[in-house]
Amino acid sequence: MTRALTLIRRRLLGSVFVLLIVVIGTFLLLEAAPGDAVDAYIVSTGGDAGMIELLRHRWGLDQSELTRLANYLWALLHLDLGQSVTFSRPIRDVILERLPNTLLLMVSATALSFGLGSTLGIYAGARPGSFRDRFLSIGSLALYAVPGFWLGLVLIVIFAVDLRWLPIGGIESLASDKTGLDRAADIAVHLVLPVCALGFIYLALYLRMMRAGMAEAWRQDFVLAARARGLSRRRIVLAHVARNALLPLVTMLGLQSAQMLGGSVVIESVFSVPGLGRLAQEAVASRDTPLLLGIILTSAVLVIIINLLVDIAYAFLDPRVGAGEASA
Repeated sequence: MTRALTLIRRRLLGSVFVLLIVVIGTFLLLEAAPGDAVDAYIVSTGGDAGMIELLRHRWGLDQSELTRLANYLWALLHLDLGQSVTFSRPIRDVILERLPNTLLLMVSATALSFGLGSTLGIYAGARPGSFRDRFLSIGSLALYAVPGFWLGLVLIVIFAVDLRWLPIGGIESLASDKTGLDRAADIAVHLVLPVCALGFIYLALYLRMMRAGMAEAWRQDFVLAARARGLSRRRIVLAHVARNALLPLVTMLGLQSAQMLGGSVVIESVFSVPGLGRLAQEAVASRDTPLLLGIILTSAVLVIIINLLVDIAYAFLDPRVGAGEASA
């Protein structure tokens, strides 16, 4: 427990500096881009010079970059993300409306890719060089090479358009008065295709990593010792080989969280899922810099939390990690 608390304290301290760099770097990059929210508004609705000046003053765009950055950092200290130019609402409220959909998509896709990928990797690595090993290895390589958006479109054409088994997109049925378990079932049905499109790509990655880890573990001395003790092949695979091959997958789980969050932007657009990905797309189209900053900051916090949980899990799986952190 002491090692875990030490690990958490060190990670949280480092996370503060990471978030500060993310906020400042993102703000400067967005400011360097041509145009702003006023330009996007005028292009879509029209307006004269007086309206442009009024909007710049109302949205604080007539101030210098350093002044706006200082004001934004001061507001963040009070957990205030500012006001959305596009929605004319507090950014925190807008993000909290979309965040559950993105989390549901990410968690479901992660559970699918990690659970099924590691299971198939164990099945393939249990007998290296066999037909099932080669078949799953080639299949995972082909699946990993498929772009997520293309896989999503193919799934829509087959299962939503041709077979009509699943809905084309959205998070739930429109104008539906379902509640409780009926609503949960409706959401689950709508998530089948986007979860598969997002999860299958990373499933291939976890399968190949698990298979490679098991191939390496088979050559270790502890496997030879287990065979010498007369243990069954099934017990050797599950208790020794797969257990040691699982550690790199836990590390990859944290590293892939940022990529899966980025992949959800594309998948949400393909399947019209109202999450952070589509919200970011809308913010970019309208040059809503405060909203885009809030989305990126929220995404960074999510990635940091996921990696913190992975570090804690890894410390319990491999005590040497926690001991190293405690003695540092």
